[in-house]
Amino acid sequence: MRKEVVMSKRKSLAIILAVAVSLMSVNVYGGSGGDYWPTWRGPDGTGAARKGNPPITWSETENIKWKVDMPGESLSSPIIWENKIFFQTAIKTDKKAEGMQEDDSQQNQSGGGRRRRIPPPTNMYKFDIVCMDRSNGKILWQKTVCEALPHEGHHDTASFSNYSPVTDGKYVWVSFGSRGVHCYDIDGNHKWSKELSKLSTRGSFGEGSSPALAGDAVIVVCDHEGDSEVFAFNKETGDLIWRKDRDESTSWATPLAVEVDGKVQVIISATNFIRSYDAQTGDIIWQCSGQTGNVIPTPVIGFDMVFCMSGFRGSAMQAIKLGRTGDLSGTDAIIWEMSDGTAYVSSQLLLGDKLFFGADSGNAGLVSCYDAKTGKAHYMKQRLGGVNTIYASLVGVDDRVYVAARNGTVVVLKNSDKLEVLSTNKLDDGFDATPVIVGDELYLKGKEHFYCIAKP
Repeated sequence: MRKEVVMSKRKSLAIILAVAVSLMSVNVYGGSGGDYWPTWRGPDGTGAARKGNPPITWSETENIKWKVDMPGESLSSPIIWENKIFFQTAIKTDKKAEGMQEDDSQQNQSGGGRRRRIPPPTNMYKFDIVCMDRSNGKILWQKTVCEALPHEGHHDTASFSNYSPVTDGKYVWVSFGSRGVHCYDIDGNHKWSKELSKLSTRGSFGEGSSPALAGDAVIVVCDHEGDSEVFAFNKETGDLIWRKDRDESTSWATPLAVEVDGKVQVIISATNFIRSYDAQTGDIIWQCSGQTGNVIPTPVIGFDMVFCMSGFRGSAMQAIKLGRTGDLSGTDAIIWEMSDGTAYVSSQLLLGDKLFFGADSGNAGLVSCYDAKTGKAHYMKQRLGGVNTIYASLVGVDDRVYVAARNGTVVVLKNSDKLEVLSTNKLDDGFDATPVIVGDELYLKGKEHFYCIAKP
């Protein structure tokens, strides 16, 4: 038995090392991170699980391992390590905060004029991190990182908890933006907290750039209508490693850590530039223009390239060669690019040599598939039956892709260069959070309920 366990660990480590080399990603999650889902875009930051065989079909009465009620309001995508599930939530309290109101016509600095802003709430909120038992969905612990009155409102499709945690199996880091960044161990013991800037988001749409791990640093981006900045904190102590100003308006993209030529870089996509920072010093290694406004999708890497996408009032996808320095705008470092049908909210999925992403048109879900190496379209903006708006990012494993919609429909596609629907599944909820695949289980965190989808 011990020999089998040792061989299994060696095999897992070999797979992790092989993938890390081929994708030039940073293995920050430990020797077993690839078996779990330690960050909201999965073990490699691509949206793909390395292995697994979750169900293709399910309903409220079929292939439901467990279903539990959700505490609070949360668009936070869950992460998983071993038998623990983590996510963030905001819980409205009965406490009123009088005399603290904000002008809803506050000037939007990036818009060149005044925009209507969504007024803040009058009730205090508890900002919590939740740990659930993966086997049955029961809450193992729940900690309130702070209780506060939000200083601005949020878009009607958002929440006060849009961020997702990240873990290395020892600690869990959560950012609540204006309510700070916090570190707990996986048993719920508080380790450190740091204050961040009070953010003023465009149109008061809400906050949501999740933290990322880069070596010994936790990277936190605060792009807003004030003085934007990026921080690197020591992941164990919370000490500030570096801080850099950013010439950017509001963006929501989560940073991505990659290793290039032995140096860890942190790539952040935004409106003015995609920038790559030295993870140790915060110095800019390269930058590239070409994205639209309001950048939300997070970059992914593969084939010595980083793929960056945005889709607000336009479309942009750029495949940028890694290993370059300086301003790459308009250079041959852009291996391919296109400007049609990209997603505004959800991030792209890299599964094998294919890039999948959803888009929305007229409240109907569309999906596209491209060759990641060449930029050739396999199919573009294909409408999926029963699917409305897609906020959740696509995920996949092996031969299938999961597309979750806001109306509770999840379509399973074949991993193919031709559109082939394997199944269409409907549950009594809606999905904005990104699904999670671990082994033979699919996790769907809805607005009201949390589901574990698995065969009996």
